[in-house]
Amino acid sequence: MGRVTDRRAVVHIDTGVPGDARRGTQIAARGSHPSGTAPTPAAPTASTRTSAPPAVPTQTSTAPTATVPNATVVRRMDTLAGEEPLEIRVGRPGEPRRPLAVTMRTPGDDLDLALGFLFTEGVTTSAHDVVTAQLCAGTDTPNTYNVVDVTLAPHVQPPDTDVSRNFYTTSSCGVCGKASIDSVRTRSSYAPGADALTVPAATLAELPPRLRAAQKAFDLTGGLHAAGLFTGGGDLVCVREDVGRHNAVDKAVGWALRNGRIPLGGHILMVSGRASFELVQKAVMAGIPMLAAVSAPSSLAVDLAEEAGITLVGFLRGATMNVYAGADRIAA
Repeated sequence: MGRVTDRRAVVHIDTGVPGDARRGTQIAARGSHPSGTAPTPAAPTASTRTSAPPAVPTQTSTAPTATVPNATVVRRMDTLAGEEPLEIRVGRPGEPRRPLAVTMRTPGDDLDLALGFLFTEGVTTSAHDVVTAQLCAGTDTPNTYNVVDVTLAPHVQPPDTDVSRNFYTTSSCGVCGKASIDSVRTRSSYAPGADALTVPAATLAELPPRLRAAQKAFDLTGGLHAAGLFTGGGDLVCVREDVGRHNAVDKAVGWALRNGRIPLGGHILMVSGRASFELVQKAVMAGIPMLAAVSAPSSLAVDLAEEAGITLVGFLRGATMNVYAGADRIAA
């Protein structure tokens, strides 16, 4: 079978602003703060208490490697991005916590990941839907702290945790499909298409290098995706990283949820790789009116962006970009 492509109208913009050539266009960031230093955590909302033990899996690890520069073998230790499974269990007060999802993630910001995942999948609709979220030891020996127990508020209907319908997500792709498209239409509480955000093209061109400047873990490993939340003026307010691009977005959305910033009207979600349908889905759920990526979108991502009224920018590299949906939000 020959290659099938989907051709449609695309707005191409060249701002004339030099780009950041370092390490190509791959962007990843340290999963805590634009400066690379973790800020003092904000106080949880009145209805949400989060806690974590001090000993948790590390974001990076080391492994012996052999490099071959100029036909000479050099043995050294290399720094790798951490990847471990995280199980998310849910239940209401007085009920057992049942496994809902297992995702392969980079350890760090695990509570934000769990909160963001539950929100973008429509299990919860606000921070008040969560009573507690706690990082637990699980059943592994020695303890791995690869389990998050989430206690839902009494008014929240627990999701179906039948084993045949549980979520399993990998670091390369999340959960998506026709059922997810229909659920976005019915579950999202926000209308990002009505957002009045307008962003100059020159401001968009500055986002990749600003996100790149916060990529401390990517500098060490070269193997992490990033998701950054920017204001319409181009200020970076939150950055999260993970081996899975969908996990990085969930971590950023979870941070916003925990800090009372949902919906994220007037904000831009910048991601380090391609723009998949699932990332557009998560933007819709969080009320984000603009999604920008350094690489290409998929056809289903463009379809959903057009339907939801989200501005979708791809190939945002230096002075140029392609706008696949919502070009009216890009100012000259």
